[in-house]
Amino acid sequence: MNESNSRALYDRALSVLPGGVNSPVRATRPYPFFIKRGDGGHVIDADGNRYIDYVNGYGPLLLGHDLPEQVTAAIQRTVAEGPMFGAPTEVEVEHAEFIARHVPSVEMVRFVNSGTEATVSAVRLARGYTGRDKIVVMQGGYHGAQESTLVKGDASGAAPSSPGIPAEFAAKSIPVPFNDEQALRNVFEAHGDDIAAVIAEPILGNYGIVPPVDGYLESLRSITETHGSLLILDEVITGFRVGGLQCAQGKFDVDPDLTTFGKVIGGGFPVGAIGGKVEIMEQFTPSGDVFQAGTFSGHPVTMAAGLETLKFAAENKVYDHVDDLGDQLRRGLTDIVKDQAPSYTVAGTDSMFKLIFTRDAPDSWDGHCEAGCTQNPDCPRYDACPKNGGDVKAAETDRWERLFWPKMKEQGVFLTANQFESQFVSYAHTETDIEQTLEAYKHAL
Repeated sequence: MNESNSRALYDRALSVLPGGVNSPVRATRPYPFFIKRGDGGHVIDADGNRYIDYVNGYGPLLLGHDLPEQVTAAIQRTVAEGPMFGAPTEVEVEHAEFIARHVPSVEMVRFVNSGTEATVSAVRLARGYTGRDKIVVMQGGYHGAQESTLVKGDASGAAPSSPGIPAEFAAKSIPVPFNDEQALRNVFEAHGDDIAAVIAEPILGNYGIVPPVDGYLESLRSITETHGSLLILDEVITGFRVGGLQCAQGKFDVDPDLTTFGKVIGGGFPVGAIGGKVEIMEQFTPSGDVFQAGTFSGHPVTMAAGLETLKFAAENKVYDHVDDLGDQLRRGLTDIVKDQAPSYTVAGTDSMFKLIFTRDAPDSWDGHCEAGCTQNPDCPRYDACPKNGGDVKAAETDRWERLFWPKMKEQGVFLTANQFESQFVSYAHTETDIEQTLEAYKHAL
């Protein structure tokens, strides 16, 4: 496989970009391949190599790279009207109305520019609304590059997980394991009067894809309500990807106070949003006192792209297509690992998937989950399936990144670059893509 152009571009990039990239997950070994263009469910790199793309921009590209005519027309029309205005536009109202109409818990929306900005603003809002300072975060959960959640440790004490974050910031955050209801109850017994919010993904989507055990999300809701704290559900990854138009909270029937969005709602353009109950959302300035602002918030091109993407998805059975292909892919992977790597775990739901290189599992496959781990207690592999971020971290992460990922790339399959981030099926993928991908897995494993 010729990669001379990508190597030359990386050489140039090292001189002007830290590490040669603008996000660390792009720094693949020995150097990243540079994308020239997308084509449906594929990408073509700077050397003309073609790959089936399951990264999909790390989740935003629900429709793939070739946007439908109604989406491209809306983007082009909006650009022709002017790049931005520093004043409200009708399309941002329409987009907010669409989200509020379809997501059960959302009554009002504030658009921002990234998932990180959404979670930063949601945490600030929760603190302002409750008058409390502490927040509970999930070990292995990811809520963007923000100081309140870039922490490590446990309930006995948290420390920053990155240089540059004051220890005083981390002291306001309390990490607990995902899927551990008792650990959460213990934290609230000790600190309940000081906790502004629990922030959690409905599915750990940036740490191998870990679904909730039965009743866990309901426990988040009941415990926070009992103590007067808010529940922030981070749906930056799962929003309008899992559970269709009702998002993961509809799929799991949980009613958060606040929800953060990103990725899909921008149709491939930079975006984030906070949605929630009127009483809480109106605490944002200018209707309230919790400051939040942004020059590019509600950018008309992003709003047009995101709204038309969701409207297209609603009108054209997009979720039926991507969820069916995701199911086929996970079922095929399950059959492969049963024969070739029985200790590994197939994870994912809807149009998300991942193969986790777990180390220990029983030999029995009778009654196992057939299309990805569902945390079914009756499954013989239940105890071996990851329940939290620590379980995923204990997997063979080096083998995944150093051996498996390059082997898949050699066969023309572009996966997220390490063991942790999710992979995604798009509307542009076909059954032929799935078949070729499964053959590549057979070879790589």
